[in-house]
Amino acid sequence: MNRKPMPLRLIKKRKPPMKAKTSRFDNLVARYYPAVYSFASRLTDDPREAVALTRYAFKNTQKQIRNRRDETALATILISAVIRAGLTAA
Repeated sequence: MNRKPMPLRLIKKRKPPMKAKTSRFDNLVARYYPAVYSFASRLTDDPREAVALTRYAFKNTQKQIRNRRDETALATILISAVIRAGLTAA
C-alpha cells in the first residue's frame, strides 16, 4: 500500500479556546436585567411583552454605552427605554 502524505494545509493544529473577557455591556446586563425586567413586567402585566421591552431597552443602551461612563446614567437610559417602548406598544 503506497500512501501519500497528507498536505500540511489539511492538518491544522487546533488553537485552545480563548478566555472570553466579560464586556462592559455583559456586566451591565448581568447587573440590571432583573430590575429592568421587573419594571417592564409591572408596566405591561404580560411576561412576553416584558421580555421584549427588556431586550429592546438593552439593545438601545448598547448603542449608547460607548459614550457613557456613569453607571447611574446607564440605568436611567435603560428605564427610559422601557418606558418609551411601553408607551409605544400601548
